[in-house]
Amino acid sequence: MKILVLNCGSSSIKFQMFDMTDQTVLSKGVVEKIGLNGSFLKLVKQNGDEVIFEGEILDHKIGIEYVLGVLSSKKHGCVANLNEISAVGHRVVHGGEKFNSSVLITDEVVAKMEECIDLAPLHNPPNLKGIEAIKEILPNMIQVGVFDTAFHQTMPKYAYMYGIPYSLYQKYGIRRYGFHGTSHRYVSRKACSLLGIDYNSSKIITCHLGNGASIAAIKNGVSVDTSMGFTPVEGLLMGTRAGDLDIGVVTYLMEKEKLGVETASTLFNKHSGMLGLTGISSDFRDLRKSVAEDNNELSKMAFEMYFYRVKKYIGAYTAAMNGCDVLVFTGGIGENDVMCRQGICSEMEWLGFDLDNELNSTIRAEEALLSKPTSKVKIMVIPTNEELMIAEDTLSFLQ
Repeated sequence: MKILVLNCGSSSIKFQMFDMTDQTVLSKGVVEKIGLNGSFLKLVKQNGDEVIFEGEILDHKIGIEYVLGVLSSKKHGCVANLNEISAVGHRVVHGGEKFNSSVLITDEVVAKMEECIDLAPLHNPPNLKGIEAIKEILPNMIQVGVFDTAFHQTMPKYAYMYGIPYSLYQKYGIRRYGFHGTSHRYVSRKACSLLGIDYNSSKIITCHLGNGASIAAIKNGVSVDTSMGFTPVEGLLMGTRAGDLDIGVVTYLMEKEKLGVETASTLFNKHSGMLGLTGISSDFRDLRKSVAEDNNELSKMAFEMYFYRVKKYIGAYTAAMNGCDVLVFTGGIGENDVMCRQGICSEMEWLGFDLDNELNSTIRAEEALLSKPTSKVKIMVIPTNEELMIAEDTLSFLQ
């Protein structure tokens, strides 16, 4: 049974084709620069060979037609024809309070998704374009929507509400929603599977650390808190996002610098975080280099801030759940940056987090247990696989 997973961005389409009989990735790739000069499709075959197709790709429908054509082509395809595709699963960023799980896409569901556009104006519209394109090209195709926010809809009200007039929550839905839910769900379940423990009776903290970063507290199989809030800018220090910030700073800078709403949003989302602090880069590799070669003090400070903020959330969520059984690192930084994991876990032994530093230094981008045998909390690194999670959810509707 073959399932196509699509992740449509504003000017890109990421795709993977799965054979769900053994969860094999038959083909994957990306369409870049949709509607722009120099648009292209990059295909990675099952054997690792890469092929790039250049062409004019004006919109998402043309991009998806291009993807389907390549996937079913005799020379480069992984299916003989499009009838071999059983269903299409879509990543959808924001489901608001309307969706607490993945859903079979119908006209009614699409209408509800459109009502969530105000909550994610940059992300939901291209997600919807992908759904509409498949409907037009393959009108009988089963489609499933998998929401980044859905996993966190189990948070208790005291965890997701903000201390603002309740009428504003009622009027605009202003509350903590959280993101990266598909990733947190995948790695937390995978961790329990690898450890052979019961997911529904475990206390797990998952750290999705990439250019965007968030932490989730998962108790007895459900998310009970997460660091990102109404938008993805809240929480941890990130590559270009400020993370937790006194709202007074926002209003103060808007007044002093005469910033409009859009400019202020750009400042805190795209020019802050590690990039803003160092003035060098949002990429940890570049910042590591600046420390090693130039002994850059701002980069040192930025790393200390990053570790400290992650550590604070781990401590807070351990308290919130009355303990922790498993700590999981995932995402580009969490999976690959050994110094990051060491910096976060240092001086946490008293709380039960005892990292094996020698073992940790050897692990990158692979499933592994990183804690000492005597550690009360199991510390793990697990590469995330949101696409497989989307494919599994999609398969569940077929079954």
